[in-house]
Amino acid sequence: MKIFLQVFLLVFSLQSFAQNISGQAYYESKTTVDLDAFGNNREMTDDMKKMIAERMKSMLEKTYILTFNKEESIYKEEVKLDANPAGGRFGMMMGSFTPGPQYKNLKTGEMVEENEFFGKQFLVTDTIKNLDWKMGKESKQIGQYVAFKATAIKKVDPNDFSMARPNRNRDRKNEEKENAEVKTDSTKIEDPMDMIEIPEEIEVTAWFTPQIPVSNGPGEYAGLPGLILELNVHRTTLLCSKIVMNPKSAEKIEAPTKGKEVTREEYIKIVKEKTEELRDNFRNSGGRRGGGF
Repeated sequence: MKIFLQVFLLVFSLQSFAQNISGQAYYESKTTVDLDAFGNNREMTDDMKKMIAERMKSMLEKTYILTFNKEESIYKEEVKLDANPAGGRFGMMMGSFTPGPQYKNLKTGEMVEENEFFGKQFLVTDTIKNLDWKMGKESKQIGQYVAFKATAIKKVDPNDFSMARPNRNRDRKNEEKENAEVKTDSTKIEDPMDMIEIPEEIEVTAWFTPQIPVSNGPGEYAGLPGLILELNVHRTTLLCSKIVMNPKSAEKIEAPTKGKEVTREEYIKIVKEKTEELRDNFRNSGGRRGGGF
């Protein structure tokens, strides 16, 4: 009861402040990847792992800016000059599953997001999916703000490769083959998609502050009685590093407009069909690159 009373008092005392509230929140994003868990890495040296990790750094560590008011927001990646961009098919693949600018309208429930998928620009329209948040008993200080914990279970799009993890069934089958001394064709190139699996659902942990009484947060996340300052989703942590309240000059909050307009369901279908096409091309070409839009 104490934690709910604290939240209620904070929200009640800040209602008048919320009417004209606006600001910019900067989030540092970090994603962890266990290179030892993917593929056959027995012959991969520490230097090779270090080189791969350095090349992936631009994809795994990013800064985002959420420009918000009481009802609307625009969430964008801060553009930086990358000295070591991840290139090749892997870089293109992962980049294609990273959303572009995301607009949310809390009043209408509308969400619009720009996505570039294998060289084609799409404007994805959707509704805000508010999760069934469960308030916890914990609180902590994040900067100058008191933040409260909330958790929720999120269903995962089976084509969302940002949620990929090592395929446990594959590792178990390989171990069984080794124990049974089953010989395999060493010249056969394994389908990279068989090395990973997408979980059906994941737990999301958010830390929000009623001291900034907007029901918003980074990316697609919203629905809590205060701005989300920290978010833990699968292997990614987003931590708010700076907040500028009621800035004199800030980006105008507008929905993005570039790309072919499609619904979320239509976009998921496009991604699924393209992924299957890439897999077929990979198998038919013996592992060589092939296929385009």
